[in-house]
Amino acid sequence: MADLTKKIKEAIVLAGGKGTRLQSVVSNVPKPMAPIGEKPFLALLLQYLQSQGIEKVVLSVGYMYEIIQETFGNSYNGLVISYSVETEPLGTGGAIAKAMTMTEGENVLVLNGDSFIKVELEEIEKHIPCSKNESLLVLKEMRNISRYGSVVLENDVITAFEEKQFKEKALINAGVYVLNKDIFKDKHLPEKFSFEKDFLEKEVEKGNLKGIVTNGYFIDIGVPEDYQKAQIELVKEIEIK
Repeated sequence: MADLTKKIKEAIVLAGGKGTRLQSVVSNVPKPMAPIGEKPFLALLLQYLQSQGIEKVVLSVGYMYEIIQETFGNSYNGLVISYSVETEPLGTGGAIAKAMTMTEGENVLVLNGDSFIKVELEEIEKHIPCSKNESLLVLKEMRNISRYGSVVLENDVITAFEEKQFKEKALINAGVYVLNKDIFKDKHLPEKFSFEKDFLEKEVEKGNLKGIVTNGYFIDIGVPEDYQKAQIELVKEIEIK
């Protein structure tokens, strides 16, 4: 019988990015709203989440958030949508912590609003840590990388984050996490903080970060060349009309 306590029904999508590196091709909308064919990237992401069994999404928004709110309203494609609005930038960690107050489940899926990794939610749920102090990161093996930092994984435990440098093959953080509702409790973090630097890099020293490696398709639309690549590949990968 399935362990219903590990079913994830809520997601937080970090959709507050301005998209500075995309300004040459997309300048009139926030980065997650960059068009892929006839739809915003964020619409494709939401459709995929709904197809995986997610029922509620909290959109963490900031820059030009009115465009996002006008597009999706309070529901989209069967998803209940709510908005965690940053009146000033809180950093990735602050944004997640604020959005987390709008969720109800024990575990929440957290993902970047400018990248996509094709991974089944059922597979992720099999690896959710039992301890509320542990977090799960989705990792992707990449070749010939210099744009991303790499992750060292040993026996399903992340032991180090390494700085950006050229590597012929390495694991990268795909920007998808499972976090316990109370993960920031008693951590004494400020309102504004970096999830990567101020939280993950400290938790890795405690052995609190688990990793799951997927071979699924990955794309990050943060730079023009990959944004153009997404125009051709992404709709085919998501396979949702």
